[in-house]
Amino acid sequence: SRESGRGGVGESPAGTFELRGRHSVFDGPTDFVYLPRDTSARLTSAGGGRFALVGARCERRLPPRYGPAADVPVELRGAGQCSRQVHNFAAAGAFDCDRLIAVEVLTPGGNWSSYPPHKHDEHHPGEESRLEEIYFYEIAPHGDTPGVGYQRVTPSPAGKTDVLAEVRTGDVVLIPDGWHGPSIAAPGHDMYYLNVMAGPDAAREWLIRDHPDHAWIRGTWAGQEVDPRLPLNRPAPPAPRPEEETP
Repeated sequence: SRESGRGGVGESPAGTFELRGRHSVFDGPTDFVYLPRDTSARLTSAGGGRFALVGARCERRLPPRYGPAADVPVELRGAGQCSRQVHNFAAAGAFDCDRLIAVEVLTPGGNWSSYPPHKHDEHHPGEESRLEEIYFYEIAPHGDTPGVGYQRVTPSPAGKTDVLAEVRTGDVVLIPDGWHGPSIAAPGHDMYYLNVMAGPDAAREWLIRDHPDHAWIRGTWAGQEVDPRLPLNRPAPPAPRPEEETP
């Protein structure tokens, strides 16, 4: 589970987990809690907040655990206009789950993410795993102007998904199959998306196959710098002083 703002997650009978959260999704990683299958939970927050609850069908019942924000691996992926920042809070090699894989991706305005287009809808041992996926978006505004981005999914040999979507804050794109990418952030509007994946393969692993027409782009990154705007870790604005508050 993920949360914005301050709050708590209670899990019975194991106990209560307290989360610090963050001001916004653009403020770096946040702490989180893993709750096992067949569990009842109660979420409370004195100041209100926004919570993302992600899950997947699974067989094993693992223990509930707290994940500190400081322990979330942060990866700067790609280079140049393909630069993006990945928070691997529940990546396959970073946090133990039975089926669930979940990460956050932040893309500076004007950049392309999820590129080159790739897929994971066929089982090829050591090369590609079967994972359905969702993208949940938040797009940074510019002043009072809401942000916008774009997502492309093209059909693969394993499926027929064909999507060209304009995405805004709160939108979700479902990807049961297909080559997905790019995720395009409009200039001036940083893009965030939460990726949630799970699949039927015995091994929990994220193995992808790049689109053969576009895989060459990876070879150009060696001569480019990572976007200097990364990492995106905007500090939360200070709380207003009493004399600055408006009635």
